[in-house]
Amino acid sequence: MLHTMTSDPEQQNGVGTQDAFQRLWTPHRMAYIQGENKPTGPGAGDGCPFCSIPEMSDEDGLIVARGNHVYAVLNLYPYNGGHLMVVPYRHVADYTELSTAETVELGELTKQAMVALRTASGAHGFNIGMNQGTVAGAGIAAHLHQHIVPRWGGDTNFMPVVGHTKVLPQLLGDTRKMLADAWPRG
Repeated sequence: MLHTMTSDPEQQNGVGTQDAFQRLWTPHRMAYIQGENKPTGPGAGDGCPFCSIPEMSDEDGLIVARGNHVYAVLNLYPYNGGHLMVVPYRHVADYTELSTAETVELGELTKQAMVALRTASGAHGFNIGMNQGTVAGAGIAAHLHQHIVPRWGGDTNFMPVVGHTKVLPQLLGDTRKMLADAWPRG
C-alpha cells in the first residue's frame, strides 16, 4: 500500500480549539514537573542524584568530564542543547562551604566547558550561574551545582515564548559524546 504525504496536518479530536497550530508533545518534561528523581531530603543518602551520578559510567550518567573534586554533567532537563552543570562530588549545599580546591576546580571545569561548547557547537555566549536555595530557584538545593547554558544569536524564538517548550535537536547521549570528544585535554 502506498502512503502519500499531504501538507494538511493530522487532526486529532479533543485536543482543543482548531487554531492552526500543530502540537509538539514533550512527555519527557513530565518527569521533571512531577519531581521524579528529586531527593527525599537534604542529606547525601536521601536520593541525591548528584551523589549517585558519579557512581555510573560516563555514558549512563551523562558525565562529560571528571576532575578530582568536581565533575561536568549534562542537565537532564536542559534550557538549551549542551546545557551542562559542574557539580562537586561532595554533598554540599552552599558555595561558601566549598573548599579552596573545590572552588578552583569548579572554576577550571567551567572554563573547559565553555571551550568544549564553543568547539563542538559554536556557542556564541553563555549563561553561567548557581541558584542558591529553593527560594532562588534551585531544583536540587541540597547539592550545589553550577549551570553552563550555551547561547546562540536568535536561539530564543516563539517556542519558549508562546509554547512554553524548548526544542532540542539532539539526544542527550549524542550531546554527551560530542562534548566529551571536544573537552580540552591537559
